[in-house]
Amino acid sequence: MHDVTLVVNGVPRHARVPARRLLSDFLRHDIGLTGTHVGCEHGVCGACTVLLDGRPVRACLTFAVSVAGHEVTTVEGLADGDRLSPVQRAFAECHGLQCGFCTPGFLTTVTAFLRENPAPADDEVVEAVAGNLCRCTGYQNIVKSVHRAAELMAEEGP
Repeated sequence: MHDVTLVVNGVPRHARVPARRLLSDFLRHDIGLTGTHVGCEHGVCGACTVLLDGRPVRACLTFAVSVAGHEVTTVEGLADGDRLSPVQRAFAECHGLQCGFCTPGFLTTVTAFLRENPAPADDEVVEAVAGNLCRCTGYQNIVKSVHRAAELMAEEGP
């Protein structure tokens, strides 16, 4: 067993876990944040994507002990209290989600992407979300959502 302490959504969190505990299991089972979804468990679908020090990672491929001392942002941490983030608002406004299973991974991926590319072209958006699979939407509204999120972020400023 290993002591793991990290900052999750701005809050220091601690648990004693086995060495092979996955970050997705740490988040869901050890600290009760179930917004990170586990789909394929092979890192292919992107449903488990979280931000590690601001960069997207697959929580189902990452050991919790390897991120001790780092900062993790889950889908629960994207909002500011009751106010949804621009990315969350855009996905709701533009119908970029349907069943919602893949949504947490898309939201975290897009959040990181738009920080680095605040005014992307369509092909850049498609490439940015290529690692996230959705079986419901057909992706058109996801692309629209990303562009709308970029607009909202530009309107709100830094």
